[in-house]
Amino acid sequence: MKKVYYLKTCSTCIRILKDLNLSSEFVLQDIKTEEITVKQLEEMEALSGSYESLFSKRAKLYKEMDLKNQQLEERDYKQYILEHYTFLSRPVIINGNQIFIGNSKKTVEVAKAAIHSK
Repeated sequence: MKKVYYLKTCSTCIRILKDLNLSSEFVLQDIKTEEITVKQLEEMEALSGSYESLFSKRAKLYKEMDLKNQQLEERDYKQYILEHYTFLSRPVIINGNQIFIGNSKKTVEVAKAAIHSK
């Protein structure tokens, strides 16, 4: 599977997608207009190893809900991501059995190298 979960309204996501120069094999899913399903999230977790790794602690709601002062468990991270798209660290790039999460420069460079290596 080749897929990218992103936000169409996020300039960082758009810049990264442009930089990655993805082939038409990749399916793009705007998580604001097409919600993440339980199955999709479970597939991401299987590749990443945890829901926490997919969870964005930079989300505005994270601060507003004072989640940093709560003891969150894996099921909590899963539930929050399913409840509101902003809790997914973006973009999430799936290239076969590889997953790249977030927008750090290093993550994007590794994803780009993996995608374009043949």
